Amino acid sequence: MPHPTQVVALLKAQRIRHVRLYDADRGMLLALANTGIQVAVSVPNEQLLGIGQSNATAANWVSQNIVAHYPATNITTICVGSEVLSSLPNAAPVLVNALQYIQSALVASNLDRQVKVSTPLSTSVILDSFPPSQAFFNHSLKQIIVPMLKFLQSTNSYLMLNIYPYYDYMNSNGVIPLDYALFEPLSVNKEVVDANTLLHYTNLFDAMVDAAYFAMADLNFTNIPIMVSETGWPSKGDAKEPNATTENADTYNSNLIKHVLNKTGTPKHPGIAVSTYIYELYNEDMKPGPVSEKNWGLFDAYGKPVYILHLTDSGSTLANDTTNGTYCTAKDGADKRMLQAALDWACGPGKVDCSPLLQGEPCYEPDTVAAHATYAFNAYYQKMGRTPESCDFNGVAEITTTDPGHGNCTFSNLGGMNGTFPNASAPMSAMSSSSRVCTLNHSSLVLMVGLLSLTMVFLQAARYL
Repeated sequence: MPHPTQVVALLKAQRIRHVRLYDADRGMLLALANTGIQVAVSVPNEQLLGIGQSNATAANWVSQNIVAHYPATNITTICVGSEVLSSLPNAAPVLVNALQYIQSALVASNLDRQVKVSTPLSTSVILDSFPPSQAFFNHSLKQIIVPMLKFLQSTNSYLMLNIYPYYDYMNSNGVIPLDYALFEPLSVNKEVVDANTLLHYTNLFDAMVDAAYFAMADLNFTNIPIMVSETGWPSKGDAKEPNATTENADTYNSNLIKHVLNKTGTPKHPGIAVSTYIYELYNEDMKPGPVSEKNWGLFDAYGKPVYILHLTDSGSTLANDTTNGTYCTAKDGADKRMLQAALDWACGPGKVDCSPLLQGEPCYEPDTVAAHATYAFNAYYQKMGRTPESCDFNGVAEITTTDPGHGNCTFSNLGGMNGTFPNASAPMSAMSSSSRVCTLNHSSLVLMVGLLSLTMVFLQAARYL
């Protein structure tokens, strides 16, 4: 994991106003203090049995992890476990007890109105989910689901679901169209229609959310809102995962953010935005399993975007398009001859003003090919409107959020965001997306959209895998 202060610096730079921790890491909670960022913390699964069997243990957990940090750290939510019913069956019988004990401790601390309590569920607990109107909760879990829903209803909390259209698409054997999973526009004749309700679905995400609403209605619960506690799309996969690509990850998350922030809701509940966490902030190179498991992050450990979200149509409430505050630099270890060729192109056909690189000028030092190439690459990138394609240079450049400026050599605001570069030649080579694939790291973080205030949020998952 990057140091908590580095994580918070990234959150601030991206104007992220909500984060979710996968535990209640003290260092992160301290770093988040006095930032105004709204924080969801979690009771890890390994602590669930103890809390679910002891009111005193739950009270102690709340005292140490909530009361000790509130209100300096703006904690708004406690996630009790994660996918307990499907991944931790031995703890399932005490899940509702854990919810109630945590809630009782909040009441005793007079924090029950400020902090909501819920538990993220996997969509695997919902059966027969298509068409959505036929969905129902696994009957073998009803003795837990029903009291859990009663608890959520009585505390005005929300049902938390981890929703992954990627996996439904992958497991459909071609039945589910890729465009339907990615929120891409569909012609009317390709929209999916629920024959029981005649509701039209233009994307898989909405269908999965509505399946949960119908499953709750099947148990006579009709007034509990849904919060999506995880969703996303991997940017890289192995040979068996051809659709885990940076392009698809960009498309899914960008379209999802626009969808949530536009408050379109779902066909069953139009106009009601579904607050959504996007998994995840950082890649996890040590996570076991397929290649895709390591590549759900939006950033690497150094804050470099793995790909650039395209959010320009999201409205003025969304300020953190990752194209803002980014720079183009020479890749570490890039071949010097290729760097020199790219530098020559940028200062020649690319029509970059390279006069600051002349001897005696502010950016002459350090007098290295890499340093001079970084200046030229960034000047071109800024002039071209910070598009991903303008930071490739045959694979020797990459995008970063770290300002490479130094001393009197300034890299900021080189030409602004006008998206034009008069009389410039075409970009050097067909600038591939390879420059957007960043170094993997050992941490796990997530992203959230529109938690009540319609701001985009990256959720920090402080778990070590």
